[in-house]
Amino acid sequence: MKYQIKFKRQAVKDLKALSPNLREKILLKIEAMENNLQGDIKKLTNFAPEYRLRVGTYRILFKIDGEILRIHRVKHRKDAYQ
Repeated sequence: MKYQIKFKRQAVKDLKALSPNLREKILLKIEAMENNLQGDIKKLTNFAPEYRLRVGTYRILFKIDGEILRIHRVKHRKDAYQ
C-alpha cells in the first residue's frame, strides 16, 4: 500500500533541531515507509499517536489515517513518551 507522508508542525521543528547527518538518516527511514510499513515499527498501547518507528536512539511517533501517515514527533527515546 502506498502512503502519503504528512508532517505536523512540531515534527518539522524536531527535525530541524537535529544534526544534518541524523536528520538525513531519519528522513530516509520515513521515506522507506511510504511504499510499505517497514522497519522497527511498533503499535503503542494507551498512547497517542498509535505507532512508533525506531531509528537508533530516536523515535518517530506517527499515526495512520487511511492512506496518510501523519508524523507527529521525532524525539530521543528518553523524551519521546512523556
